[in-house]
Amino acid sequence: MNITFHKMHGTLNDFVVFHDLEGKVNLSGDQVARICDRRAGVGADGVIVVRRSSAGDFFMDYVNADGSLAEMCGNGIRCLAKYAYDLGLTDKRTLQIETRAGIKELGLTLGDDGTVQRVRVDMGPPIFDPEKIPVNLQTDGSPIIDHPVGVGTETFLCSILSMGNPHCVIVMDEVPPDIAPRIGPLIETHPLFPARTNVEFICLERPGRILMRVWERGSGETLACGTGACAAFVAMCLKGLVQGSAVVALPGGDLEIQWKSHESPILMTGPASSVFSGTITI
Repeated sequence: MNITFHKMHGTLNDFVVFHDLEGKVNLSGDQVARICDRRAGVGADGVIVVRRSSAGDFFMDYVNADGSLAEMCGNGIRCLAKYAYDLGLTDKRTLQIETRAGIKELGLTLGDDGTVQRVRVDMGPPIFDPEKIPVNLQTDGSPIIDHPVGVGTETFLCSILSMGNPHCVIVMDEVPPDIAPRIGPLIETHPLFPARTNVEFICLERPGRILMRVWERGSGETLACGTGACAAFVAMCLKGLVQGSAVVALPGGDLEIQWKSHESPILMTGPASSVFSGTITI
């Protein structure tokens, strides 16, 4: 089977993107993993298939690099919007995209060349209910802040929430460059998280600017994570370290995050880029 695709990235979180509006292509997890292989395939953090939706303009069928299904991807959904608009699948500047984490509204900003340059995503409000995150904890309904999680000989204070997918956020005085690959996989697979979890390591560089490294469930260390940036901002807000809005600085670039209150949606704004197109046989 031949697939014509676009290689895209949002703050260097990269994806293989193609559309299948007739529902003819169903990739197995092994096929996705081969596409994402950085030596024997195209190389990516995941595969996005743009499909028809009865509830929105399109459905984002997103699969992690290891072939596992993902509920939502903040950087990926911006790339989907650029793909759909730039290829003429839609002429709308506001899109309703169905995901496994619900409908997300996207606002598109065009550049001088008429292509999409930046996308604002209404990510919805954060989820604190342990059963919906999911996390094996019982609470009184309050957000989980600074819960101790032990891995090996170390214990980390974790803020735990969902942005449609699970996140474990660790606020530190500074973020060591080796922390994500060293600790991330241990927390991702910790018994506390029945569906595994994404793990964010963050610190406040200065007022309004958060530094972050991330270990993504199913993809490993990536250069950016949109849902993770939102979770990081929420954790900082709950600890009283930021409020209203901030920039989350990742190795792949900056994302702008806004959040007013617990019931309010989180707004994430960032770039989307197309790198090249091609055809792969799988």
